[in-house]
Amino acid sequence: MTDASPSPALAAARGLCPRCGAGPLFAGVATFASACRACGLDFASFNVGDGPAAFLILIIGALITGLAVWLELAASPPIWLHILLWLPLTAAAVVFSLRFAKAMLLALEYRHRAREARISE
Repeated sequence: MTDASPSPALAAARGLCPRCGAGPLFAGVATFASACRACGLDFASFNVGDGPAAFLILIIGALITGLAVWLELAASPPIWLHILLWLPLTAAAVVFSLRFAKAMLLALEYRHRAREARISE
């Protein structure tokens, strides 16, 4: 990590390289570029996997469920309104926050030098 490296939150929010702060980090909506154009950091060497999606589904699911229960107790709307309101809201919240979560996990892996475990003999 160099002095020019941005904080993990800043790198995630702006989609920047965690080493040099250049962008873009992504080649698609939620697909990482193969490497940084400025410093050459290989993004493929980081194992982000499905962790961010799983956490987002659990966290956002809990928030949406709480809101749905509150709405049911406060106003008792018909079931079709719950479906029409909460399903798209949940899907949109997960998809739009996935990019930030994946970038944050990659930046934290870089900052803490996280790598796969190795067995030394």
